[in-house]
Amino acid sequence: MYEFAPQITPIIDHIIDSVRSFRPEIAISIAFIGTIFCSLFADRYWKQASFSVFLIGLLAAGYLTYTQNTENIPVFFDMLRIDTFSQYARLIILFAVTIIGLYIQQYGSYQLPKKRLGDIYSILLATTLGLHLLTLTTHWIMAFIAVEMVSIGSYVLVAYFAQNKKESEAAMKYVLFGSTCAAFMLYGLSLLYGFTGSLDFSSIAQMKGLIAAPMVLSTVALLFVFVGIGFKLGFVPFHVWTPDVYEGAPTPITAFLATVPKVGAIVLFSRLILAWTASPFYFGEVTLHFLCFVAIVTMLIGNLVALRQQNIKRLLAYSSVGHTGFLLLAVLSYVHHEPEVLFFYLATYTLMNLAVFGFIMILEKQTGSAYLADYAGLGKRFPLVFTGLTFAGISLVGLPPTAGFVGKLLVFTSIFDIYQTLDQSLYLYLLIVGVLTSVISLFYYLKIPLYGFLRQASSGTIMDLSNRISCPIYGIALFFTVLLLVFGLFPDLLLDFFRLP
Repeated sequence: MYEFAPQITPIIDHIIDSVRSFRPEIAISIAFIGTIFCSLFADRYWKQASFSVFLIGLLAAGYLTYTQNTENIPVFFDMLRIDTFSQYARLIILFAVTIIGLYIQQYGSYQLPKKRLGDIYSILLATTLGLHLLTLTTHWIMAFIAVEMVSIGSYVLVAYFAQNKKESEAAMKYVLFGSTCAAFMLYGLSLLYGFTGSLDFSSIAQMKGLIAAPMVLSTVALLFVFVGIGFKLGFVPFHVWTPDVYEGAPTPITAFLATVPKVGAIVLFSRLILAWTASPFYFGEVTLHFLCFVAIVTMLIGNLVALRQQNIKRLLAYSSVGHTGFLLLAVLSYVHHEPEVLFFYLATYTLMNLAVFGFIMILEKQTGSAYLADYAGLGKRFPLVFTGLTFAGISLVGLPPTAGFVGKLLVFTSIFDIYQTLDQSLYLYLLIVGVLTSVISLFYYLKIPLYGFLRQASSGTIMDLSNRISCPIYGIALFFTVLLLVFGLFPDLLLDFFRLP
């Protein structure tokens, strides 16, 4: 005890300094407690109390993140690192979660039976805190805690509005598959710690331990870890939960699952790949080949299966799988020191998905359906919705003059530069498959204007349009569509912002 006493003061000083660097996450935590309080007491007097606290907390966290000192500061005993890379990722996450919250608020206003939304906002804030930790850490225990915070929050978000057997089944599949993947990841982490005695994947101690460990056992351990990360990213073969969950979840929650967790998981994965490839650890080269192979298979399976989908949410689920493969290509850009390419694609991917799901919310409100056949002939009745949805789909394909085209062009250019530098045919195959699957995606995204403008209207009834409900979503979705055009014509507006100093 007396030997420990001289260390108490430096430890307390370090914790205090760490708390100062943790202010954005503290703001989210305070908002989390505030939304719970409002849900219990204040919402009965003012229905928007918890929503207002939710928005204020996210705006405060966004301001504190933007003004934060990002000089690669280690906090909480080097379990977290405050740097510019995590700053940009957190800003994208906070922006996306704010829009998701607005979507949920609109969805809850007309959803029957009515449920308290304050609980959803608190869960969304807790999940956002997990995502922040995911972007900040290089420590395996913190990474696992963050993954589980995001996963458990996502399970509750999917199941909260469940009203029928199909939606409950989707939530149950999500929980069971996610729990299994978490068990694999935790077992892999226990093996890594046993081999190395270190839990910091960027440390020299862990690299030395992995090099000294038996090759077969360390490979098995690392593959188990990939199971947990693959579940959050949804790449093949850990994508099987995606279509059922996307279809069964409410559309705002589907928009959340398709965008925000991927940002956090991609940032963690990028840090991991960079740490391994910067060392003589044999698995660094294996990981790059693994990454390329998974990207190729994921892009092919996601886009080919999407061709056969008639439910627009299942279509977007498989499209999301295909885009996950493309995000893995963007990770290679970061590994080869082009982080602005990765962030540009993450930002435009977020904008594209938020716009698409906003328009789908409007169409679901009008038709009560998510099947393309029920949208036949509605393009003449809702021209702005279908025009915006078609443009966002074109951006997801990667056609000019959209931001999606610029994002894919930057990634393709980066991969081609890597191919010329390393002269490895695997990177050429990546380029070919990336271009091929982009062409394939054109066929299923064009189903939207095909049904909307070129098919005859069905005899189904159209529900009345409520301006109070749809106007905010209209405005947000159309604004994002305009941004996709602006960033497609002037990409430097985003690229200059994301260029690391």
